[in-house]
Amino acid sequence: MTGTIRRAAEALLFCVALIILWEGGVRLFEVKPYLLPSLSAIAEETWRARAQLWQHSLVTLGEVALGFAFATVLGVALAALIFFVPLAKRTLYPFVVALQSIPKIGLAPIIVVWCGYGLASKVTMAFLFAFFPIVITTLGGLASTPAHLEEHFRALGARPWASFWRLRVPSALPSFVDGAKVAMPLAVIGAIVGEFVGSNDGLGNLILIATGSSQTALSFSALLVVTGLSLALFYLIEALGRLVWWRQG
Repeated sequence: MTGTIRRAAEALLFCVALIILWEGGVRLFEVKPYLLPSLSAIAEETWRARAQLWQHSLVTLGEVALGFAFATVLGVALAALIFFVPLAKRTLYPFVVALQSIPKIGLAPIIVVWCGYGLASKVTMAFLFAFFPIVITTLGGLASTPAHLEEHFRALGARPWASFWRLRVPSALPSFVDGAKVAMPLAVIGAIVGEFVGSNDGLGNLILIATGSSQTALSFSALLVVTGLSLALFYLIEALGRLVWWRQG
């Protein structure tokens, strides 16, 4: 308990120091608001535009949730296919790695051409950003099943399907949770990139509009909301992960 309080106090003090440095530096050097607004100005703008920020946040959250859900379902299914089917490992796995090597920002305009300016293009971008970590960590989790437990299951005469559900899936869950924690913030980035390239709403669209009209404080407000959304979703995954989290002895 003492260690937890200490870590929380250290994090709080660090945040306070950053706030003081930012606010004091802007005022001391008289930085122009359109270049870097003070934190107090950003806080005022956030409160003034709270309804607008909330509306755009819901749009972005929906895109992220759908993209992450598709990445999870398809990523886990593909990881299992690659693990159990040698032909899939020789063909699909290199394709997945090659897809990850393509700059997603470069793909974004093409995705908009294919899917349009609506929801589909942003969900697709969120999916592409989150997909690879899910596949790789799930694949690693399936491969990390202890050999002595596999032998034990075979000695008991367990069928392959039973061994998969009762042994490999539980063994892979910690790795999957780690992958989901990495993938969730990436899904947020993917949705924002999609909104940058082509959208009518969402936090990315709001950032573009605010920046284009020299409303720098509003741009920072939207960026802070994006950061808060990403952190909240990350810790949600972490909290859910504790329900299925264990380590092999």
